[in-house]
Amino acid sequence: MLHRFSFFFFATPLGHESLITQMGFLVESNSLLAPFAIPFLVGHFSALDLNSFVYWSCERKQKRVSYFREMASLQCLFWFFLVYALSIGYVAKGLGCNWGTRSTHPLPANIVVKLLKDNGFDKVKLFEAEAEALKALGNSGIEVMLGIPNEFLAPLASSVGVAEDWVAQNVSSYISKNGVDIRYVAVGNEPFLKTYKDTYLQTTFPALKNIQAALIKAGLGRQVKVTIPVNADVYMAADSGLPSTGDFRSDIRALMISIIKFLRDNGGPLTVNIYPFLSLYDDPHFPVDYAFFSGTSSPVVDGPVSYTNVFDANYDTLIWALEKNGLQSVPVIIGEIGWPSDGDPNANIEYARRFNQGLFNRIIQGQGTPKRSTPPDIYLFGLVDEDAKSIQPGNFERHWGLFYYDGTTKYNLNMGKGRTLAPAKGVKYLARQWCIMAPEANIFDSNLPGSVNYACTYADCTSMGYGSSCSRLDARSNASYAFNMYYQTVNQQNGACQFSNLSLLTTTDPSRDTCRFEIMIDVGKHEQARSPTTSYAGSRRNPMMVVIMLVLMWIIGVVH
Repeated sequence: MLHRFSFFFFATPLGHESLITQMGFLVESNSLLAPFAIPFLVGHFSALDLNSFVYWSCERKQKRVSYFREMASLQCLFWFFLVYALSIGYVAKGLGCNWGTRSTHPLPANIVVKLLKDNGFDKVKLFEAEAEALKALGNSGIEVMLGIPNEFLAPLASSVGVAEDWVAQNVSSYISKNGVDIRYVAVGNEPFLKTYKDTYLQTTFPALKNIQAALIKAGLGRQVKVTIPVNADVYMAADSGLPSTGDFRSDIRALMISIIKFLRDNGGPLTVNIYPFLSLYDDPHFPVDYAFFSGTSSPVVDGPVSYTNVFDANYDTLIWALEKNGLQSVPVIIGEIGWPSDGDPNANIEYARRFNQGLFNRIIQGQGTPKRSTPPDIYLFGLVDEDAKSIQPGNFERHWGLFYYDGTTKYNLNMGKGRTLAPAKGVKYLARQWCIMAPEANIFDSNLPGSVNYACTYADCTSMGYGSSCSRLDARSNASYAFNMYYQTVNQQNGACQFSNLSLLTTTDPSRDTCRFEIMIDVGKHEQARSPTTSYAGSRRNPMMVVIMLVLMWIIGVVH
């Protein structure tokens, strides 16, 4: 007969310890409230909190007289398996996604919310407060991180009154009227990026403080936390490149420490965007395997730790920087991470699937990093492709989506429990017709270069770039691709397929190999069919089964 179990103690978030203790006394004392205490914990705390509760409960049990030791040990074992079963669901619940809307033909918001739900995303990050998106997220069971664009930082920094108006219009109203579960307000987006120079250096922190004050005044200070999504270039390792040498960038070190202390004091996390793809994109000598989670050929050895992938090394560099500055208790969220599927030789379907599958595997397994074993919340970037994004960083910028622009899947992913990616449902398209170069048109026609240039000026031709999915087309097919993208972008308008008598319409799909000739979403039909937002409330876990299990456990405790 076992007499004692040793449980690894996980530190609970600030403010939870006393509540866990109080709920624990209800269970230990066999109170009639016990069956209801545990579902409360299950619904409000993470798996780490629950493990702390089990540890507390078992330690209390083992302080009883020896007569009850055997029963206490059995109950501890029951607790362990119960919480382990519940924790599996919480591992899956750490999955978030970025919902960007820089598209000429965006998916309707209600379809996007259903797409998120169907694929197990229970957290979403918005880059701005878009009314249709927020309304669709109402009563959906999806937690929201609501972004504030960088151009709003200056007015928000200038006056707390401006911040109060913003919170009232974009946070309070959607929580109270629409039932939107807003958990975070992300103030700015990578405001200290080196390429921005000093543009937002003086306004970001004041804007953050004013938004925090506005949330408190609105009575939302405990429910909604502030954060700032920063790029990974705000910290760096020494010349050795070892994570243990990490610290904040010298030009913003004092500012970063002040901001993170403010976040800590107000219960907010630090959000960081990490892009292993960019390491490969920026450095032609970067080892390819090291960009993925299965890399082993070029490890970075830092004392007793061997880093086999750049994500772990990058993330731990931040954790070391926090620790060196006495900020190790601050939680960290991965605000953006992903891999583009087009627009560059290293941005392709194979690499995107490989990276994202490795990322999903880590989330499913609850895997952390060598320096911080607790897995962070992760927001995948992004949900769908966005054909209207700036391509200043590169042609790949429009192809970060896990799905194509219309919610169709690019590749299969194993998402655990036998689930794979599910495409969007209920999407309405324009007529099934394409604009192509006429077979009789002369490829050497003097009007052809200008026509192709015109089409690509007003449509997305990034898939035709070097190493991209349509880069191997011949000259005639290149012209057809450009003509069709323009024709689809302007909603197949009459006369839109007239390029100096070089083009015609066809009902035969000209797609070939890896190159997709698109047909766009019929935005007009979706506008006409728009109906009140469907509620997708509810948990994937059956709460009744949880209650039944806990009641049985409580009965066992009473009997013994």
